[in-house]
Amino acid sequence: MITLGVGAALIIGGIVFAVLGVAGYLLFLGLLARAEAARVVAAHRDLDAVRQSAPALAMLVRADGRIEMPARMADWLGLPASPRFLADLSAEGHGLSSDDAALVAADVGAAQRAGRGFVRAVTPVGSNRSITMHGSRAPGDLGATGAVVIWAFDATESEAEIARLSTESARLSAAFEALTGLIEAAPLPMWYRGPDLKLAMVNSAYVRAVEGASASDVVSRGLELVEGSGRGGPLAGAAAAREQGRPHAQILPATIDGERRSLQVHDVPLPTGGIAGFAVDIEDLEQSRARQKRFADAQRAMLDQLSAGVAQFGLDRGLVFCNQPFRRMFAMRAEWLADRPEFDRVIERMREADRLPDVRDFPAWKAERRDWFVLTDEAVEENWHLRGGTHLRVVAQPLPDGGLLLIFEDRTEQVQLASARDTLLRVRTATFDNLFEALGVFAADGRLQLWNNRMRAVWGFEEEFLASHPRVDAFADAAKDKLATPNRSVLIPELVRSATIERQQRGGRVAFADGRYFEFAAVPLPDGNALFTMLDITDSRRAEQALRDRADALEAADKVKTAFVANMSYELRTPLTSISGFAEMLHGGYAGKLPKEADVYVEAILESVERLGLLVDDVLDLTRGDEASDELEREDLDLAVIAREAADTIMPTAKRRHLDFAVEIARSTGRISGDRRRLRETIEHLLRHAMSATPEGGRILLHADGNATAARIVVSDDGPGMDQAAVAAAFDRFAEPATRTGERALGLGLPLARQFVEAHGGTIDLVSEPGAGTLVTIELPRR
Repeated sequence: MITLGVGAALIIGGIVFAVLGVAGYLLFLGLLARAEAARVVAAHRDLDAVRQSAPALAMLVRADGRIEMPARMADWLGLPASPRFLADLSAEGHGLSSDDAALVAADVGAAQRAGRGFVRAVTPVGSNRSITMHGSRAPGDLGATGAVVIWAFDATESEAEIARLSTESARLSAAFEALTGLIEAAPLPMWYRGPDLKLAMVNSAYVRAVEGASASDVVSRGLELVEGSGRGGPLAGAAAAREQGRPHAQILPATIDGERRSLQVHDVPLPTGGIAGFAVDIEDLEQSRARQKRFADAQRAMLDQLSAGVAQFGLDRGLVFCNQPFRRMFAMRAEWLADRPEFDRVIERMREADRLPDVRDFPAWKAERRDWFVLTDEAVEENWHLRGGTHLRVVAQPLPDGGLLLIFEDRTEQVQLASARDTLLRVRTATFDNLFEALGVFAADGRLQLWNNRMRAVWGFEEEFLASHPRVDAFADAAKDKLATPNRSVLIPELVRSATIERQQRGGRVAFADGRYFEFAAVPLPDGNALFTMLDITDSRRAEQALRDRADALEAADKVKTAFVANMSYELRTPLTSISGFAEMLHGGYAGKLPKEADVYVEAILESVERLGLLVDDVLDLTRGDEASDELEREDLDLAVIAREAADTIMPTAKRRHLDFAVEIARSTGRISGDRRRLRETIEHLLRHAMSATPEGGRILLHADGNATAARIVVSDDGPGMDQAAVAAAFDRFAEPATRTGERALGLGLPLARQFVEAHGGTIDLVSEPGAGTLVTIELPRR
């Protein structure tokens, strides 16, 4: 037996105690750990239950592509089992589509490399389920190794709700935009006030009305549409609408575009506490009401001036208005009418005044007239025959407001006039039928309305045909066989249409096949019809034809005379030429030197031959007449030169007769288009005519000037002048020549001058008085 020492025992005891203490401590720690483990297990179980019921499921994707996915998430994705790798998310007919799987793999790769989170919405193949994946790098050590945690949310119901809300939001947004656009485009001012009744929004019409720069400028400055403040100000209506909780309207004045307008302002309270308002311009309406009232007053004043009686009854069948002729016509006093008597009382008062027709059953007759108030058709018209021969035309017109308008027209005078008119018509018909002239009246539509016996006899129409009132085309078609030229029948409808439509009178002549001639005309009548007349001019036509034949014979004789004179003129030239030639030979000394007295005689012969040659030329020109204009040789001429040449030709004769011959040629004479020879002869004729009437020592003036359109030649003398008879016959080539001394006693110069001037399109005028000389003026056009 080993005996231990006290010290050893103490050491051993201490060791045992220490071991027991450690064991107890370890036991205590174990119990604590067990309790903690139980708590953790319970918490894990609670968390797992929460995780299983959570709307989101977690999936861990490791760096090598392995994934840890709960079975519930695999069911969401349509996979038969939880996949092991990320690439297994897409399977044939299961899981995600290849595109969605590729996108998820790309998102996971980006999250592993850059630590960037992602959100991806995917739809499993063959499923309507919408799954939203939120991915990010895993926290802690898992994140350090490149793991990514993906949370999946079943957003099927959320997406449907989002789609519904998006559609609703789009609809509400479109409606709001449309409402905003409508408010902005509205022609009347509109605005919105906040709960503090300050302006918060205005439209463009409001901005224009207050002459603001923009809507924001108007709101910031608080420009009010209506002037004033207090109870009658613009805020009074808004405050009243807010307090009463219902729309409020009032009429307030405002100045818009410099004009005073009346606005009907409407304030509408909104659930948000604000006030919406708009203003309607009723200035035109107020003016229209005033005009309508003035019109009604003027209409009633005008109705008082009418000869017809007018009475208006209201909806209650009381008398609203009656004019003065109505009161006089039915002997009604103004004080009795002031009580607005009913329709029945007015009818009875008319009966008392003996102003109603005699009827057997007056109550029934009055009841029928009472029904005029409920008529929905057009106006009713009646004729009342009263005692004493009075005739009243009564018109009952129902009014839109349920009232009745009665018009009483006294037609007694018209009836009497109609009777007199019937008598006049019978007299007119008898006169019409017994006229020698054929007459017919065609209406505006072209139908034959009236005809007399002469018309029927002229054309030989049957009475049945005319009684059918044929149209003018049918009338003309039936009449064409009676005419010598059938197509001339178209003139009848042409003349009738001219008289009825164009309101113009036209006429003409027509030859019948039997040799008769008629002069016809279509005359417009005041009532729009046309009077067609036919007058037998057969006898006058025959006389006219006889006169025409005589005129033709005279014209032929004139042509023979003209030809004879022309031939004689040509025949006279031969002996004149011989006489002139032999006289010149004698004067030239071919037959020996002549005595001085013989030279004088020869010179007289030559002068007479020259004068006779000019007379022959003048006679020949006169016989040509209108042919002169066709024989003109037109060229561009200087009229001043021609005038001087003519003056130079006449100058020797003027000097021999000791005449003062003055020539004035102005620079404005200019150029014209004409025949040089004829124009020179014209001026010479005028000068010779002036010299023939001017005694020795007298004065002759030749003046020429012009303007832009014409040239003028003036020849004047201070001779004894001419009386009115001589002036009237001065240009007549067949007039008896005036007795004058001088070279041109036959007076052919002026007729020839007029003939040549008129051939050039000009005019010639002669002015003369006894003792005052003669003035002849010629005007020739430039072209």
